[in-house]
Amino acid sequence: MGLFDKLKAGLARTAQQFQQRFEALVEQADAPEQRTRAVDVNTLEALEELLIMADVGVAATDEIVEAVRKRARRGESLRELVKDEILRIFNEVNGAPANGVKPRVMLIVGVNGTGKTTTVGKLANQIKSEGKVPLICAADTFRAAAVDQLQVWADRAGVDIVRAREGSDPAAVVFDALAASKARGRDTVLVDTAGRLHTRTNLMNELDKIRRVAEREVPGAPHDVLLVLDATVGQNGLVQAREFTSVAGVNGIVLTKLDGTAKGGIAVAIAHDLKLPIRYVGVGEAIDDLLPFSPNDYVEALFQEKW
Repeated sequence: MGLFDKLKAGLARTAQQFQQRFEALVEQADAPEQRTRAVDVNTLEALEELLIMADVGVAATDEIVEAVRKRARRGESLRELVKDEILRIFNEVNGAPANGVKPRVMLIVGVNGTGKTTTVGKLANQIKSEGKVPLICAADTFRAAAVDQLQVWADRAGVDIVRAREGSDPAAVVFDALAASKARGRDTVLVDTAGRLHTRTNLMNELDKIRRVAEREVPGAPHDVLLVLDATVGQNGLVQAREFTSVAGVNGIVLTKLDGTAKGGIAVAIAHDLKLPIRYVGVGEAIDDLLPFSPNDYVEALFQEKW
């Protein structure tokens, strides 16, 4: 199955629910007699309700609906108008930082239960599939069995892992991993950090210490701080994201469990409200079910007319 087909399958629950309601709006708004008129108020209200139900978020929904209202007189299709506005929101967000440094240091952060450790393993596999050689750093030394879980994923991906005993200093593990990556010529270091809440000051301080160690050992590190968010949590995940962004320097999102929700519009809310790019999306449990995020593919999958 190709990447687009996987994304389409992962968005199926969202798209099916979305399309059932959206088709009626398209038929009404795109009727020949409506093409040169202002879009009907009832249509705008129905579109607003539909977008909010898909978890696009109030702010992004208001912006999309207002843009549709202003542009509808031009005779453009309602489908194309909404697609264009969603794409515009994604494209206004900065993309991935420039690559080229070696090793590239990626911190994976988030609260427990979002699929963070699983994401590290899948991300290692994704990077390896691109012809690069990653190394995993098991810096989550707080949670029982976290290192063993990560070892399983490292074995599945066929990549090196640097680990220490439970309760070890996470920053020291990161130091060892960076030294090992340079000695072995690895391209990327994926650091699995402990799941933490913004209210846990000690854990946030530990994350800051990890960042300082990485910066000292590798110029510009960490180059990526990816926050893992659970798509099934919806708008509540945005609260977590704002807190992490303020203290951890997050510059990208990994949106997991997209296949487990009918509210996959949360991706639009993330881009609009947080001004952060979505780098990867999780669409299943298999090791190759973490996909690089493509705004164009996302919109096309969401607006597939036949399911």
